[in-house]
Amino acid sequence: MILKKSVSVFGVTGSIGASTVDILKAHADKYSVEAVTAHRNVHALAKVARELGAKCAVIGDPTCFEDLRDALEGSNIEASAGENALIEAAERPSDIVIAAIVGAAGLKPTLAAIRRGARVGLANKETLVCAGPLMTAEVRKHNATLIPVDSEHSAIFQVLEEREEDRIDRILLTASGGPFREWPLADMRSVTRAQALAHPNWEMGAKISIDSATMMNKGLELIEAWHLFPVAEEQIEIVVHPQSVVHSMVEYSDGSVLAQLGSPDMRTPIAYALSWPDRIRVDAPRLDFATIGSLNFQSPDTERFPALRLARQALQEGGTLPTVLNGANEVAVAAFLKDQIGFLEIANTVEKMMSKIGSEKLTSLDQVFESDAMVRRETMDCLASV
Repeated sequence: MILKKSVSVFGVTGSIGASTVDILKAHADKYSVEAVTAHRNVHALAKVARELGAKCAVIGDPTCFEDLRDALEGSNIEASAGENALIEAAERPSDIVIAAIVGAAGLKPTLAAIRRGARVGLANKETLVCAGPLMTAEVRKHNATLIPVDSEHSAIFQVLEEREEDRIDRILLTASGGPFREWPLADMRSVTRAQALAHPNWEMGAKISIDSATMMNKGLELIEAWHLFPVAEEQIEIVVHPQSVVHSMVEYSDGSVLAQLGSPDMRTPIAYALSWPDRIRVDAPRLDFATIGSLNFQSPDTERFPALRLARQALQEGGTLPTVLNGANEVAVAAFLKDQIGFLEIANTVEKMMSKIGSEKLTSLDQVFESDAMVRRETMDCLASV
């Protein structure tokens, strides 16, 4: 008899959440579901909760509570709503938490899961971007396990396991380059929302797709990698790899470069986070190297993609500057998705806010939340005055 691991999925209706659901359904003999959450998509949340036999379902927007309760009527699934309910769900006794809430909203529930010593499959990069030193200290304090779910960080995690971490020379984060990798800068001024959402390799949610198009996603991953792995900032390099076959690489002191390869399917890193230190089968497309033929790599263009430069600046200066970077970016991306600003104005807005607000020494999680709220207000005011 196999003892099932219990799983909670935060952000179950997003792209990462949907891929996690696929895996849990395929391996129902290995996993039971404690809690599932979503922000506003009541009917999708209720459907997933019923399909997975979850014990509780939480909707982030408290105005949706009655709709969720009605949708779950007769199911014996506990319904709740609001920020406190999300935190309480993270405190429930699941073995594994998949933290896939997009943006800074995922920080508090992720922290709650860490503080009870859970294994956290981290798909919310903003948690480490905004509060990396504080979050990793909590991981150590509570003996929690943090396993990255981003394909790039999962690749590095897999390559580094049981190896001598002090022998690392470089970490190479690969980036597809997004849909505008070869566009002239002048043409990027007229990028539409539909064009920016059309990622060439990955199926992702709207916010992450825009971040990939600006390459801010890779900038956030740069900061995240520094918190996750034992290297200096200058040892982390970004290389554009259009095929998204090599998910990342590690170079060791003897010149050996180890890489993790696979098809661009998020179910693979999610499954690894769920099954670690073992592996479970995933019906992802297999690589056909003869068909692929060749793999290409090139340096990123920080003039056309200034988000990379801004993220490295935020990492180098530290303190609350990564929070400023992240908060301003989230507001600017939301404005672009509403056709309120142009594509290139996303990074321009972030740079303006970083220059205006600057950085303070990071001392507490409350400071992170206060700084994040302030940055969002300032950025919205800035955009409203344009």
